[in-house]
Amino acid sequence: MTLRLEREGAIARLSIDRPAKRNAMTQAMWEALPPLLAEADADRGVRVLVLGAANEGAFSAGADIGEFATGARDPEWRVRNQQAIRAAQVALAGFPRPTIAAVAGDCIGGGCGLAIACDLRVAGPAARFGITPAKLGLVYPLHDTKLLVDLIGPAHAKRMLFTGGLIDADEAYRIGLADSRADDAEAAAMALAATIAEASPHSTTAIKAIIAHIARGQSDDDSATIAAFNAAFEGPDFAEGVDAFLNRRTPVFG
Repeated sequence: MTLRLEREGAIARLSIDRPAKRNAMTQAMWEALPPLLAEADADRGVRVLVLGAANEGAFSAGADIGEFATGARDPEWRVRNQQAIRAAQVALAGFPRPTIAAVAGDCIGGGCGLAIACDLRVAGPAARFGITPAKLGLVYPLHDTKLLVDLIGPAHAKRMLFTGGLIDADEAYRIGLADSRADDAEAAAMALAATIAEASPHSTTAIKAIIAHIARGQSDDDSATIAAFNAAFEGPDFAEGVDAFLNRRTPVFG
């Protein structure tokens, strides 16, 4: 099993488990990712999703180059591969609840694409990030390039993509590619997920949706965002939050 979905309380843990190939992603793995995300989404008890390696070492070395070098000679396989990778990246970026990438080691190419499709990234001391199509004579997709530009800005994105070079955890944190650094990326990501899971799931889901609207260019409220704002006052999470505040206790959101 090269991808594994598990649940720990309110946290879904999606693990990449192919250590012999540095967690490189095969066509079958790209195809398996959207259904696993749909399974996590269908579980109403899940409030946060953490993506990481099941083993010490690489987060993901990206696409399996051996498979790609062989399959890329077939135009039909290339189309299927591109569709599978795009579907995986779009599904992860569009997952409705907060997502965190726990990056303990190399996070390269398509692996970096998975990390930047998450909402937050925690980098360990051995983390290295790189996007390498320029070293293979390839072009990075617009969807993934926009995610990168939105995170780190055009100049840093150009430097990463033009050179195909690797940057360490400190550099990734400095330019905004990593949101935090930790000696144990997995433990820190799970701790962050636990903190987020204690907040109102209605709020975090709605906040993520609003930020997505902004990232797509929306600059002011419309009828849908105003309706969502007003509806929250009638919801059980608001009632619980106010009662907890007034009674000086920790809220417990259902």
